[in-house]
Amino acid sequence: MRSILILFVAVGVLNAKFIRDDNKEVVLDTQTNLIWQDNETISKNWSDAISYCEDLNLGGYDDWHLPNFNELYYLANRDKYNLAINSGFKNISTSFYWTSTTSANNSSNAWVVGFGYGDGYGSNRDDSYLVRCVRAGE
Repeated sequence: MRSILILFVAVGVLNAKFIRDDNKEVVLDTQTNLIWQDNETISKNWSDAISYCEDLNLGGYDDWHLPNFNELYYLANRDKYNLAINSGFKNISTSFYWTSTTSANNSSNAWVVGFGYGDGYGSNRDDSYLVRCVRAGE
């Protein structure tokens, strides 16, 4: 019976899309192999968000970046409402988060993604939104 239980736990971990490492305060997306910052909720304007991620040293890693629109939008779970993100994340808000992707038709705007509904839109780069950094996994 014990070996069956261990098998179920192992299969559950292997099939999990998002695995949180509480010691490093990061979340691994096993499908994209991206590692996401999950240690705090912080707001900045767009250029400060980029600098913050580039300067971040978290979990023993120093190669973080502000995610592009596709990376961040992929995190949103549009089957959920009012916290449209996987439960593997602990530090999350329904507010909008910056991406590094600028607007094609207005260079003073950049894209943000919200985790209330999992939607995105362009916003002025001087506005203040939340920041969640990402890095490529090994």
